[in-house]
Amino acid sequence: MKWSLNLGRVAGIKILVHWTFVLLLGWVALTEAQRGSDVPTILLAIGFILAVFLCVVLHELGHALTAKHYGINTKMITLLPIGGVASLEKMPEKPKQELLVAVAGPAVNVVIALLLWLVLPSLQDVPTEEFFLRITPGNFLYLLLFVNVVLVLFNAIPAFPMDGGRVLRALLAFKLGRVRATQIAANLGQLLAIFFIFIGFFYNPFLILIGAFVFFGAYSENMVVQHLDFLRGHSVREGMMTNFVTLAPSDTVRDALNKLLTGSEHEFIVEQEGVVVGTLTRSQLIQAVKEEQMDTLVSKVMSAEVRTFSVQDKLSDAYTELQKTRVPLYPVLENGRLAGVINTDNINEFIMIKSALTQ
Repeated sequence: MKWSLNLGRVAGIKILVHWTFVLLLGWVALTEAQRGSDVPTILLAIGFILAVFLCVVLHELGHALTAKHYGINTKMITLLPIGGVASLEKMPEKPKQELLVAVAGPAVNVVIALLLWLVLPSLQDVPTEEFFLRITPGNFLYLLLFVNVVLVLFNAIPAFPMDGGRVLRALLAFKLGRVRATQIAANLGQLLAIFFIFIGFFYNPFLILIGAFVFFGAYSENMVVQHLDFLRGHSVREGMMTNFVTLAPSDTVRDALNKLLTGSEHEFIVEQEGVVVGTLTRSQLIQAVKEEQMDTLVSKVMSAEVRTFSVQDKLSDAYTELQKTRVPLYPVLENGRLAGVINTDNINEFIMIKSALTQ
């Protein structure tokens, strides 16, 4: 994710913190300063926020490591002011596996809360409102226990794509199948999201952000699952384009620019006698023009590392890869030679046609 600081890796997973997280720490420091707190109290409040987000990282690692057990990798975990996001390559399609991956995150918070409960002495009196309003050395760990309980309860809300929504989808999928289960879980998630947004206008603007995240997340997940269902059983050959313009490695940047201006292609496959040797994107081409490399060979400015598909590959796999990488297009090979190209737009058109035919 852009504008994120890399904090390192855990079990091969990058831990990133988005720059907006600094705004949260600044807001906490400013709030404490306005209360008249001294420097140690301000630092303690910031330390509490950092401790909470350490629990969030552990929560996301619970998801990621459980998914890894089923052969699904996680590229990164990103910390945002509204929480953490684990970028799994995909969610398991088997209901039992998705159920365990979804439960693993909140289970980590349950363990943290249980350990704190066992270690901390019992409170002599029932906590008052003042107990929760200010962080002190005496209530630091108690409030951390409370936050972990809240995280468990909050994530249990069946608002897809939150953990509770994924648990609901997995349970429904045992009987209804993944597609129908996703529709139900996503619709429920969007209804709850609208409720969050409505309440947020009157009580807490933070709920508006959460509602928007849930609403669009539910919509996106539902669309992806519906699309994958349309693509099931179809090969890349059926969804690829066979009418396209290529470049040769001996062409110049000027030649490529002329093809860009006179045609509809924005990205080009670079091939020599049917063998793919690279790709050239519009941004690479424009950069070469800015650097006054008009007579430079395409082979000098292209990307030589190319991921390809075979005509026999599953179209759903190509769709998933394109969604994940955001690469403009991939070459498609047959017997090692260029047979076509495939991109997201063409697959979406294939889905649109299939959808129209089934109505």
